[in-house]
Amino acid sequence: MTVAVAIAVLVVLAAIATFTATRRRQTDAAVGTLSRETRARDAGSPPATLPERLSGREVEKAAELERRLGGRQVVLTESVPPAPFVPPDPDALGVTRRQFFNRSIIAMFGLGLTGFGASVIAFLWPQLSGGFGSKIKVGLVSDLLAEIRANNGFLYKAEGRMWLTEYPNGAVENALEVYSPAELAGMTAGIQLGLDGGIVALYQKCPHLGCRVPSCETSQWFECPCHGSQYNQVGEKKGGPAPRGMDRFAMSIGADGSLTVDTGTIIQGPPIGTNTTGQEAEGPHCIGSASHE
Repeated sequence: MTVAVAIAVLVVLAAIATFTATRRRQTDAAVGTLSRETRARDAGSPPATLPERLSGREVEKAAELERRLGGRQVVLTESVPPAPFVPPDPDALGVTRRQFFNRSIIAMFGLGLTGFGASVIAFLWPQLSGGFGSKIKVGLVSDLLAEIRANNGFLYKAEGRMWLTEYPNGAVENALEVYSPAELAGMTAGIQLGLDGGIVALYQKCPHLGCRVPSCETSQWFECPCHGSQYNQVGEKKGGPAPRGMDRFAMSIGADGSLTVDTGTIIQGPPIGTNTTGQEAEGPHCIGSASHE
């Protein structure tokens, strides 16, 4: 019984709260017709002189304020007329969202292309401070000849991507008819310095399709593993599809007898049929036989 009474009381209280909230919302909104009490209270009051050009919403707000003030008359003042519309200045308006995104995309593309271009230029630019593409002071000619002989006739220098081999003094007269002064500087170093031989600096790439050409200890030739081109110990073509002998670098001899190789100056190899040293294969080929030309 007590529970039923409590439930009934809660239902009544909830209904009262709901009704009160509804009435408050209706009063705050002040939208619709005036109540009967308001009309009766305002029947004896002199009509308010309303200024012209007042909107209906302003009249409703005035009536609602009058109700809250207990029936006291509210004098309405005419609202200030709206200012004429002036289109905004594009400079003062600023950047729109679309312009911001467009400019951001263009800036990112520009930054990416700039970085890519700088990377390409850095990759292609000669390394003037050392390494391939610059002048490399390899060492004394006498020491280099000793190294070449200790390595069975072939000395590889990775920093210059080159092979160094010995050029016999007895073949210098033939070389004078074929090679340029920049090549002859190293080839004739043996005679100039009173040594047993000169030096040739050969570019490691095959003139055919650019494969790196290794040496063959048994034949004492250079033999390309890609397509079988063969060259003698000083880089003159002996067989295969290559269009010429191995390309070589310009060389110079210092006053102290040192060899400097300019890896930034690549000289095309001698034409097919050049054989200034007369060297033939000294043993089995590493790649396989090729038709000699």
